Amino acid sequence: MHEIPRDGVPDSTLSFAWDGYLFITKRCTRLGTDLFRSRLMLQSTVCMRGEELARLFYDNERFERAGVAPSRLQQTLFGRGGVQGLDGNPHRCRKGMFLSLMSAERIAELAELSAAQWHRSAANWERRSQVVLFDEACESLCRAVCAWTGIPLVESEVRRRTDDFVAMIDAGAAIGPRHWRGRWARNRAERWIEGLVEDVRHHRLTVDEDCALYAISWHRDLSGELLDKRTAAVELINVARPTVAVAWYIMFAAMALHQHPQCRERLLAAEAYYLDYFVEEVRRFYPFFPVVAARTRREFESKGYRFPKGERVLLDLYGTNHDPRLWDDPHTFMPERFRQWKRSPFSFIPQGGGEYLDGHRCPGEWITIELMKVAVMFLSTSLRYSVPQQDLRMSLSRIPALPPSRFVIGNVQI
Repeated sequence: MHEIPRDGVPDSTLSFAWDGYLFITKRCTRLGTDLFRSRLMLQSTVCMRGEELARLFYDNERFERAGVAPSRLQQTLFGRGGVQGLDGNPHRCRKGMFLSLMSAERIAELAELSAAQWHRSAANWERRSQVVLFDEACESLCRAVCAWTGIPLVESEVRRRTDDFVAMIDAGAAIGPRHWRGRWARNRAERWIEGLVEDVRHHRLTVDEDCALYAISWHRDLSGELLDKRTAAVELINVARPTVAVAWYIMFAAMALHQHPQCRERLLAAEAYYLDYFVEEVRRFYPFFPVVAARTRREFESKGYRFPKGERVLLDLYGTNHDPRLWDDPHTFMPERFRQWKRSPFSFIPQGGGEYLDGHRCPGEWITIELMKVAVMFLSTSLRYSVPQQDLRMSLSRIPALPPSRFVIGNVQI
């Protein structure tokens, strides 16, 4: 057995904040390894990257998720008691509920709602000199997902509810004001959704039985009990919030269309499968989630290393998606690379890896892909616009990454 290489710094929390998405890759390169031990927030943490270690990371016999997410993430991004922190049969039961909401027919309905919302929004853009695409995408997706889940959304509250979902996402790795905005936003959103869950359960609010608000309000855990209202609210937010987060990918797709005009030409030519390749390359190339966390369930040996029981482990999503052993010229935007992709659930992991049913791979990935396709086709075939001079540089220290301009477009014509 070999000792897992060490970072050699007493605590790397500030270095993680400084290096952001590149924290693990930089140290793996320097140490000549795919895993190393570091200290983050004063806790021993093994950091890993690459396909083989991703396969190990998603071995549910060796790793668990319960109680791993830091309190800061639970108070902003994930909420307390959600599916991300469950393991074993409780996880399968809760995950089954989410999967039941994501049939091909239901996802197609959400895509149709999104497409209609894009056209309604664009009709207003024609009367404005410029619009910030990221902000518009967030609001459009919030409207669409609330209609799809059965969440009543009063027009006067649309901007506030959208801003709260965005603040939760933006606060995931933040400190200072961004973190506190995310905490306040989550508290408001949970109180709002708790009230809706109670209204459904007391028959004060009638919603379709195939929508998420109904399914989550009446979901029973393995003991046959309804979820408490706060957990139900957390899980409904776990449908709405990640859907609004697709706005990041839509903005990245618009940036790619602007920076690589040949991609637009191929989309207009309706080249077979090119839309699929383009969307997947956006998800691979641009920074979204940096890492995911787990904890060793028991002591074990693997890859010549000993992993003690109870150790926190981080898997590098961004680094694996840019691993030159897996992707030729990984820092070049090249949709055609997906013609040869072998569809490994451990080499391409923008929203996590592994299998959907028994593992922790996000089933919302299906929604992400369909909503991106809708937006990409709308931007490339239904809309004409100019892109004024603006700052599109992104700091990989900022999580989630966001260019200062949030992608401004002007002279919009439908």
